[in-house]
Amino acid sequence: MASAQATGTTAQHPRAADRTATHGPGPGRARDWAEIQERMLVPLYEAVYDRLEVGPATSVLGLGCRSGLALLLASGRGAQVAGQEPHAELRQLARDRRLRVGAADRTSPATGDVPRTAYSLVTVFEQLPGAAEPGRLVAGAAGLTLVGGHVVLAAWGPPERCESAAVLDVARRRAGRTTARDPFALSSPGGLEDLLLGAGLRPAGSGRVSCPFAYADLDSAVRGLLSTGLYDAAVEFSGGSLVAKELEEALHPYLLPGGAVRMANVFRYVIAERIR
Repeated sequence: MASAQATGTTAQHPRAADRTATHGPGPGRARDWAEIQERMLVPLYEAVYDRLEVGPATSVLGLGCRSGLALLLASGRGAQVAGQEPHAELRQLARDRRLRVGAADRTSPATGDVPRTAYSLVTVFEQLPGAAEPGRLVAGAAGLTLVGGHVVLAAWGPPERCESAAVLDVARRRAGRTTARDPFALSSPGGLEDLLLGAGLRPAGSGRVSCPFAYADLDSAVRGLLSTGLYDAAVEFSGGSLVAKELEEALHPYLLPGGAVRMANVFRYVIAERIR
């Protein structure tokens, strides 16, 4: 992505508004995720893989793996990898990377299609912040994990440690009375750990990772953030043009002199061992 000076309003960046016209990721937003947004969480993926010493002896299943970058990184370490992704466009992008990715129910991964019955590591890197039933999602992840294997859950860190919190607030304000999820709902102390109760999982470690969100320009920032799915309810309720315009305004404090955008963020992860 080439860096460009970004000034003005949404009218100067029509792609950002046009690509929000339909609910869900869609072809445009799915590719924006793969080309712009997914790399922002690489420090999280690498920190988890380093801590668990992911390698040739590891079988990894990524739930809600989107276009599959986390799986590619695990495969590069020699692990056997597979994924589940409910959105067809993202699933196809992952398959274009020669990854084995099947469809899945959005809330109950155990009902999806996967190449094998159980894995030594099941990751839930991106699904929890927007999940309607996170407890059910975690129970499904546990059911796909070998006894003695691990489940990894991840979520945003405390909002006061995330500069993107103010930008994400656009999604809340513009969603009206729809069912928009608070991306920081699991960020409070014990939020992720509480999901382990009753799932046959035992806490086995946790950590925080710095994941700056950095974009070449304002247009890329808007497109990348919209591709996360966290703004879908806002787009449906208020319209894509208005949401994109307010996103641009919220991003202005994070514009750098050359036109790039950077926000410091912290993500938290919990590692759990399946004990039964």
